[in-house]
Amino acid sequence: MTVEPGSVTALIGPSGSGKSTLLRCVNLLETPDSGSVSVGDLTITAGDSVHAADLLSLRRRVGMVFQSFNLFPHFTVLRNVAFPQERILGRSRAEAEERAMTLLGRVGLADKAQQHPARCSGGQQQRIAIVRALALEPQAMLFDEPTSALDPEVGIEVLAVMRELADSGMTMIVVTHEMQFARDVSDHLVVMADGYIVEEGDLRAIMSDPQHERTKRFLSAVLER
Repeated sequence: MTVEPGSVTALIGPSGSGKSTLLRCVNLLETPDSGSVSVGDLTITAGDSVHAADLLSLRRRVGMVFQSFNLFPHFTVLRNVAFPQERILGRSRAEAEERAMTLLGRVGLADKAQQHPARCSGGQQQRIAIVRALALEPQAMLFDEPTSALDPEVGIEVLAVMRELADSGMTMIVVTHEMQFARDVSDHLVVMADGYIVEEGDLRAIMSDPQHERTKRFLSAVLER
């Protein structure tokens, strides 16, 4: 599977097909059994010992946003976004917080900076999680069903931020069941089933004329809901 710089790849398929595992292998939250992961000029091959510096470099290049927001509950929103910059990028507290405020303003959450995550709605917490990843200036972003834990109306806020990212040229892989979002934003569609990629290519071509029987069944189930 190849993801072109500046493209948006939608990753779809039934539950248990391996979509989340694939994302977690890309930034080595899971260790692949075989194969390799390349981001820019950095390649990590399964079975080789991974140096801490390479692992850190990979995770700096690839941001990830999960279904659950994974924010630090004892930190304010501002510290949630600033703290990783200080630890990973070596920024001063002032620099990190300035960058954090800029990004929080970009997603309409500057007024939440001094609150704790528990005081924010689910949609706000997910936007904070996106900002936290963006603050590390990654080359690519991974999204693992970022709206699945949210009410549909709240999820729209998160999808709007993701659309803006796509428009800005951010390389993205998005695991999603939001087919309208996939249609609107994605350049490339990858369909997984039973741990394998069964079909991939132009999104509109696959949506209108799927070739694999597993793709046909899945799209039929999703689109008829």
